[in-house]
Amino acid sequence: MDKANKRRGLITVVMVLSLIAFVGFSVVPIVDSIFKASQVQSTSTPSPTQTAAAGEKQSELLQAQARGYELVLQREPDNATALRGLLQVRLELITQGVGDVKDAIGPLEKLAKLNPETTEYAVLLAQAKERTGDREGAAQAYRSILASQPGEIKALQGLVNLLLVQQRPEAAIGLLQDTLKAAPAQNQAKPESVDVTSVQLILGQVYAVQKRYEEAIAIYDESAKANPKDFRPTLGKAIVLKEQGKTDEAKTLFDKATELAPPNYKDQINQLASGTPSPSPAAEASPEPDASPSPEGTLPTP
Repeated sequence: MDKANKRRGLITVVMVLSLIAFVGFSVVPIVDSIFKASQVQSTSTPSPTQTAAAGEKQSELLQAQARGYELVLQREPDNATALRGLLQVRLELITQGVGDVKDAIGPLEKLAKLNPETTEYAVLLAQAKERTGDREGAAQAYRSILASQPGEIKALQGLVNLLLVQQRPEAAIGLLQDTLKAAPAQNQAKPESVDVTSVQLILGQVYAVQKRYEEAIAIYDESAKANPKDFRPTLGKAIVLKEQGKTDEAKTLFDKATELAPPNYKDQINQLASGTPSPSPAAEASPEPDASPSPEGTLPTP
């Protein structure tokens, strides 16, 4: 039963943490979103034969492009344009089932080194390493970001997710608590370098996953008091109360969160409010957050 509850908790994280944190970065790895992006390449509906032929032709074209970028990089190893092009091509090949995630690690390592100020490359590198089973390498990549930018929310959230998947909730909680303790000094040295509210919300969700409901509610109340016009702490508390079966109290807070939220989030909040607390059989059958995704969809430009 405990195992099922933990699984349900992780599914809950995947569904709602990005909404609560409101930072545009889900706990689900970036690599997953690349694989699962919806296809909008054509408005027509080709036949299976046409699709297979077009796919094979596209793969050949991508492989030729990859070879071209590799030739450029043999002459100019630090050519950023060629590295980005090679990364995109290799990821597109992955979506077609031709490549492998490990093929993206080389250019990502180089791009992360050449662009230390652009943390997206380092985050992608960490997610790619986790996808290949190199969790230690992923953790090191996240921690290298946080060493210079302790408030980098994407790296912080990614490392928290990794620790939860490894069933190390106390390490995740300790990381978040340490970040909050250091935040005043960090923000004094560099204003707004740590988004205290987002860190509190992630911590509250981790508490909730561990069924430490009182601590989750306490951190949400603290955040709501400091940010009365922010819908996120109210939403977090509503989710916890609903999980506890306190539906009337939860409904009041869901309604308040809906009033406070930007228009593009109101529908998602209403869905969370109206949905049943327990996941459906399909959700129970869903892969864990660290399960390998199906390589499908198209790639957004890096």
